[in-house]
Amino acid sequence: MKVLLLCDVRGTGKKGEIKEVADGYANNFLIKTGKAKKADNGAISENNMKKSANDYHKEMQKQEAIALAGKMKDVIVTLPIKCGENGKTFGSIGGKEISEGLHKLGYEIDKRKIEVKEPFKTIGTYDITAKIHPEVSVKFKLNIIGQ
Repeated sequence: MKVLLLCDVRGTGKKGEIKEVADGYANNFLIKTGKAKKADNGAISENNMKKSANDYHKEMQKQEAIALAGKMKDVIVTLPIKCGENGKTFGSIGGKEISEGLHKLGYEIDKRKIEVKEPFKTIGTYDITAKIHPEVSVKFKLNIIGQ
């Protein structure tokens, strides 16, 4: 019997796949527990429409990320940090502060998407990478000045 899987089933397949399984397995387990439904023409066409809509939305998100990356490539985020007379800084600048600085410039980037290995503890200019989409990342400058 052909079934359309409504969720991932270990050993059988992933959500949205159409699989040929034994009649007893389909009727007594998959369909009864709501993990699958019989793959008739209506179910197959509905599944194809959902897949195409999902692909369209993913492509639109990627295009938006590419447009945002194009706008952000020349951005310079300037953040002040307190420092003593000998140039020693008090505190550090991490992903949260960089995200807030981008927010002030009009860019909504989550702090978890900004790649910072270690917080910055010295004054200077740094290259920062933000991964705004699984396939799109952008580099911009961070300028840390003393206060």
